[in-house]
Amino acid sequence: MRLVQAYWWGLVCGGRIVGEALRIAVDTGGTFTDCVAMVDGEMRVVKVRSTPGDPGRAVMEGVGLLGAGAGVELRHGTTVGTNAMLERTGARVAFVTTAGFEDTIAIGRQTRPKLYAWTQPAAVCLVPEELRFGVPERVSAEGEVLQRPSDAELEELVERVRASGAETVAVSLLFAFLNAENEARVVGALEALGLPLSVGHRMLPEFREYERGSTLVVNAYLAPLMQGYLLGLESEVAKKYAGGTVEVMQSSGGIVGAGLAAREPVRTVLSGPAGGVIGAWEMAKAAGFERVIGFDMGGTSTDVFLADAETGGVRRTNESVVAGVPVSVPMLDIHTAGAGGGSLARFDAGGLLWVGPESAGAEPGPICFGRGDLPTVTDANLLLGRLDEEQFMGGGVKLDAERARECFAARRGGLKSVEAFAAGILRVVETQMDRAIRVISVERGHDPRRFALVAFGGGGPLHACAVARALRVPTVMIPAMPGALSAVGILLADAVRDYSRTVMLPGARMGELEAEFAAMEEVGVREFAGKKFEVERTVDVRYVGQGYELNVVHGVDAAERFHLMHEQRYGFANRERGLEIVNVRVRLRVRSEKYEPVREKMRAGDGAEALRREKQVYFDGAWVRARVFDREKLRAGDEFEGPALVAEYTSATVVPPGARLVVDEFRNLVIGVGA
Repeated sequence: MRLVQAYWWGLVCGGRIVGEALRIAVDTGGTFTDCVAMVDGEMRVVKVRSTPGDPGRAVMEGVGLLGAGAGVELRHGTTVGTNAMLERTGARVAFVTTAGFEDTIAIGRQTRPKLYAWTQPAAVCLVPEELRFGVPERVSAEGEVLQRPSDAELEELVERVRASGAETVAVSLLFAFLNAENEARVVGALEALGLPLSVGHRMLPEFREYERGSTLVVNAYLAPLMQGYLLGLESEVAKKYAGGTVEVMQSSGGIVGAGLAAREPVRTVLSGPAGGVIGAWEMAKAAGFERVIGFDMGGTSTDVFLADAETGGVRRTNESVVAGVPVSVPMLDIHTAGAGGGSLARFDAGGLLWVGPESAGAEPGPICFGRGDLPTVTDANLLLGRLDEEQFMGGGVKLDAERARECFAARRGGLKSVEAFAAGILRVVETQMDRAIRVISVERGHDPRRFALVAFGGGGPLHACAVARALRVPTVMIPAMPGALSAVGILLADAVRDYSRTVMLPGARMGELEAEFAAMEEVGVREFAGKKFEVERTVDVRYVGQGYELNVVHGVDAAERFHLMHEQRYGFANRERGLEIVNVRVRLRVRSEKYEPVREKMRAGDGAEALRREKQVYFDGAWVRARVFDREKLRAGDEFEGPALVAEYTSATVVPPGARLVVDEFRNLVIGVGA
């Protein structure tokens, strides 16, 4: 199915954001693939149905519909790696480590995710026992080589790996981040196999052998698949568009070339959500919001994040878990809940209603799309009148409400009506979203009442006001093009490279790190040759005796920054206690061209010019009459109260009774949610 509509979003660019060639950003989602481009100072977006069996097909279709020509610059947010992790469809990985430590990758930390649960599932391990190989070598905790593997032992290792049928190899020797001599010899021997190699001292020269090994295994697990996909896409783009290039969004919010992303695919596992974070934060800052909670609801999941200008904006982390597997590379601090527009609803044996994490996806999709037969959140919104069925996706998709009603009636369990079933689905899914937001706010010492909720994704604006009321967040902002904001963020993102190294030094030596930083920056200088870049230096610090650390900006006030962050996060600080510098980190950033949204002059209005019709919408157990507005016709200064529905190409915004909407000077929808 092809979905195309010219949708324009005016921007004034402080420089040519597209250069001589057209820059196109593509975000591949579970249901739709969003494609955006800057054309003559305006943003153009098209949406096409995703093609899960061959994601590149939808990408190339979208690029073609945007009128790409020779030398196109394609920026891609991909879910290929994420899906492989979720579906366990990656490669057969051989894990090579120091003899005696082969099973650390399976043992993990032996932590209990649910402290009082009587039974615990085994830690997720992507490497079966027969593919774990030990090397007779040893490096001390001070970096001294205590035992070297012989040539004969290395030859035996190579033959064992060859005979195992492994498709890719992860190499992580004990303390190789301090002295890589033995690891380099092992890698040199394994190169004879011609398999993709993920190497600890190259990719992640940090301590914590389990997390380092797990990260390398994930990289190896994804490498063959991602290399085939990204390099194939790059070749196709270059061939079809005469020298066109492909770049990829990293989980950290920065852009890298397709070649590097193919070698280190672990850095792309949250590629698409990272684009949404960047896009939402840029839009919020431009509109004057400096404390925001981002709420991105797509077809299969909801991603939430927190950003505060006072503490450096969007938060990042080096400790994440993806599909049950620890990953220790820089990522935007995003929390994901299995609740999206395509999430399936069901009753358990006890009659309780559950929503997600299973999803209808792109195939078969929600019932109302014509092929699915299981209730989803999208179907519930339609049956409660919260979608504009006349102009959904610009009229490119016809919604079958009658079919959805019949299926809901047959599956409503003990509930008295279809409306009660649909409303129950929304209550359950909104509770899951509420819980996800509390994880990144309340549980980390932030009061949601001091933030604005920025909602985007195809489903975010539908549920934003209900979620905000549950959290007592006073204001909701719906940015322009909410359903394609992840692609917008990818389009506007900076090129970024991250480097790190474990040092384990006393806090008193904070001023003696220049040589460590300079060595990492030298690598970045070569990679960004000929480009103007900025350097950001940070350090991971902890109190002596602690097991985990906090990342702060390096400088003369780094210690005080740590104390303040520790107090905010954990409720106390001890300035009399000694500090330890664990890791040093460098981020090199090539800034994208500056842009500013067009400002419209505010003028008093009630949105009458945008009023399309009235319809019945279900709120709080009753049908009420609500107005339907066309967002493209709303102007800065328009103001009205709910109940209302604001329809647009990429999404729809629900304004409940008691809420008041104002269109700001950037044509964002700013909603005071009321009680």
